[in-house]
Amino acid sequence: MPNGPLSLPARLCLLAWDPTRSGAADTARVHHLVRAGALTELARRGLLTDDDGIATPVDLDSRTGDAVLDGLLELVRESLPHRWRTWVALHARVTFDAVREQLVAEGYLRAEKKRVLGVFPSVEHVLARPAVAKALREETREVLAGRIPAGEVSERDAAAAVLVAAAAPGLPAGVGHRAAGGGCGEERIAELTERGGTAAPGLRKIVEEVWGALSAESARAVASSGR
Repeated sequence: MPNGPLSLPARLCLLAWDPTRSGAADTARVHHLVRAGALTELARRGLLTDDDGIATPVDLDSRTGDAVLDGLLELVRESLPHRWRTWVALHARVTFDAVREQLVAEGYLRAEKKRVLGVFPSVEHVLARPAVAKALREETREVLAGRIPAGEVSERDAAAAVLVAAAAPGLPAGVGHRAAGGGCGEERIAELTERGGTAAPGLRKIVEEVWGALSAESARAVASSGR
């Protein structure tokens, strides 16, 4: 990946950004994808663990130094216990908005002021570094299509690819398993899930839980849009 410092939710946000349509990433399915990435990243760092299906903070004091991740961690700590599947959607836009502003601050996105109907002030977010987003999409397609052995994929990139596959129906053309020439089936997802879950004990189960929740949210959104 060309963007080592980017967190998992930041990578997923860029992957979901459609370079042909400003602001097109701002949809419920993308909010869920970014939140799923943040949950997975906190689990990868050992700050959230699984307690019989419940997303559980390891302690009350640890911080990551990343405002997005620390904000979500604080939200989980201050809320009633919820399952991973609930947290994928619950207040997901809060995490998406925080990631988007983080990407603006780091120069990956640009916030442009405009007026709707020539009167109402608004802000449009556009890619400031489209080459970065393009490189992320191309490598993710390679990973999902199986052109890179799972053992050679980094744990974070494997987790990102699995989550992208789950959310593929709501992403721009060219991202996700449906755009990978049909090369990403259940076996490849299983390989990538295994690889993405090696960073910490119990992480594979967490990745599977989050993947299942994201797939279910995407399926519901597709069904609703077809009515």
